[in-house]
This record gives sequence, structure tokens and C-alpha cells, in this order.
Amino acid sequence: MSNAPLQGIKVVELGVWVAGPAVGGLLSDWGADVIKVEPETGDPQRAVFGALGVADQTGVPPFEIDNRGKRSVVIDLRTQEGIASMMTLLADADIFVTNVRPAGLQRLGLDAETLTAKFPRLIYSIITGYGLDGPDVDRAGYDIGAFWARSGLAHTTVAPDELPPGIRSGQGDHTTALSLTGGIMAALFDRERTGKGRVVSTSLLRTGIYTIGWDVGVYLRFGKRQGTRSRSKNPAPQMNCYRCADGRAFWLLGLEADRHWPGLLEAIGRKELAIEEKFLNARTRAVNCEELIAILDAHFATQPYEYWTTQFDAHDVWWAPLNSIPEAVHDEQVIASGAFVSMTPQPGEEPYRAVNSPVDFNGYTPTYGPVPQLGQHEPKW
Repeated sequence: MSNAPLQGIKVVELGVWVAGPAVGGLLSDWGADVIKVEPETGDPQRAVFGALGVADQTGVPPFEIDNRGKRSVVIDLRTQEGIASMMTLLADADIFVTNVRPAGLQRLGLDAETLTAKFPRLIYSIITGYGLDGPDVDRAGYDIGAFWARSGLAHTTVAPDELPPGIRSGQGDHTTALSLTGGIMAALFDRERTGKGRVVSTSLLRTGIYTIGWDVGVYLRFGKRQGTRSRSKNPAPQMNCYRCADGRAFWLLGLEADRHWPGLLEAIGRKELAIEEKFLNARTRAVNCEELIAILDAHFATQPYEYWTTQFDAHDVWWAPLNSIPEAVHDEQVIASGAFVSMTPQPGEEPYRAVNSPVDFNGYTPTYGPVPQLGQHEPKW
């Protein structure tokens, strides 16, 4: 850990579920000493499988990925003694991370105004559902509510006459955690120049809006947005997914449609399509997209995945595999990218692999874990 980029940085985390703990998890992966403050019942994410109706709570990957390498202390913040203990922890902390709702922090005396006045060098960082101002500051959000639903993101992913499918858990939380962590790094740099901490905040809502900034920006400027269409009506047939004879699928990446069209036709042996008037250029292919997609669907269904992808590579056709999670986990390039790490287990646990955080630093090879047991590191004061 001697070359860890955040070596010597002390973080106090008052976080629950995913978004706040994910920030602490990133900082821990990068070498910070992260103290996770929990109630006697623990962060509810420890028992997330129970909330989903699963009885066995041993081995909880959703908790492990965001909490490895931290120290866990139990403090009852409803008591004066608990608040005093919290203040002792914060006295020499560099960063305070929380995603507790502002009204709750205010009641505990852990709001930004109080703590930054008491500890001027402290970087006070907070994730909320909807922001620090406005009528819904203290509304419950989760990432499904604030990041996906209210931002317009979920609506934008499906055709206008469809309701979105079930959203994958924690995706908006992790994206928002990256946002706040970036802000924390800027505040740390600023403190080196000024000697003063500051409040850093983001929200699930703001980050959700930012992730679809392309669409929102077009709407703000022109009052219009391109509707989301089903894949069979995709106006960019060369930026579409197709299934092969053996059931595997790929995504074509022909963004520069006219540039990439001849190579695609060469690869698939359909050069006669180049002279058809309705497919002559990107515009006509967009107008006649349903017909072209149907032709390509039928053609790609005649050969297996390995055949087509070999042809693509031979003719410089840009593509990507449409992986399932099991396929991604065994993908040679995914593994080579460093996407997975070996965890340090608690005594008695079997070694296991987990998802890595997404940033590497040259010269620094972190060790991950173990994930702290509830109250494992009782405070000594």
C-alpha cells in the first residue's frame, strides 16, 4: 500500500445501501483508510438478499464490492455518547462521505454547515436522491426512482408506447458514486492549495440527467428529441444487433454509415445491395431501415457466430459481441482488462473473485478486502 494514491487519507463513511458506500469503496480501493460507521443492525445492504426473499445471507456480492477493505465500527448516533464518538472520528478525517437524507443529518448535527464550521479542513461529500434544494430534497429515491425514472433515462431506453423493463440493481448508484468521487478528488487538490475543505455534492437525479446529456441537450436547444425505436425499426441498420444461426449475437458498429457500408457488404457477400437504389446511401438506408434489417436478419441467420465475426475481422468491419454476463465473465479481453480481482477472505472463508473498480494507477497493485464484519473494528477511545 506504500504507493497507493490515497495513502494516508482518512475517510469516515456514514452510508447505506449502495451509492454512499460505493464512494467509500472506491476510495478504499485507492488506498484510503475508510471507517464505515454503522448502526447496531448494520448497513441494510448487508442483508439485501433477505429483502429480496432469500434466506441465505452468507456471501453478499452486492455488499462486498462496495465495502471491501474498510473498517466497520458500530455507533448509536441517537445518543449523545454516539455523537461524541462520531465527532472524535471526524476530528482528524480528511473526507466525510454520506448518502443519508439531509433532514436526518440535520437532526443528528451532521449537516454540512455544522461539520464544515467545526472542521474547516474536512471535505464534506454527500449523495442525495434529488439534490440539496427544491421541494423533494428529502424524498426517498433509490437509483430506480431518481437516476432512472425521474431523469427521463428509463423512458428514453424504450419505444414511446412501451414501459421500461425491470432495471438492473445498483447501476445508477455506481455511476453517481463515480461522479462524487471525481468531485472529492478535485476538492482534495484544491485543499492542497488553500488549506480549506469544502462541500461536494451530487445527486442520483443530476447524474442521471448527465448520462443522457446528448438527448436532453438536443431537446433544450431545439425542443425535439429522436424517438427510441425497436431494433427492427432502427434508422441506423449498421449500428444494430443481429443474431446468428447458433443463437449468439453481435452488434455492428458502423457509425460512419457510408464509409463502413462497402466493407460490410464485402464481408457478408452481399455486394449487390450496394446498387439497390433504396440502399444507396445512409439517408436511403435509414428511410428503408425495416426492409434492410429484415434482409440482414435473414442473412445472418444462415451462419454461426464464429463465421460472421471472422469475416468481419478479415474485412475491417467494426463489431462487438453481445455478451451475456456468463459470456462476459469468460471473455478473454474482459479478463485482460482487469475487470475482476481476487478478494482477501475473512478467516474460514474460501477465496473468491469479485468485480474490480474501474480505475488503475501505474505502480500500484491494490489488495482487496477483506470485507469487514459488522462492528469488527470497535473504536478505541
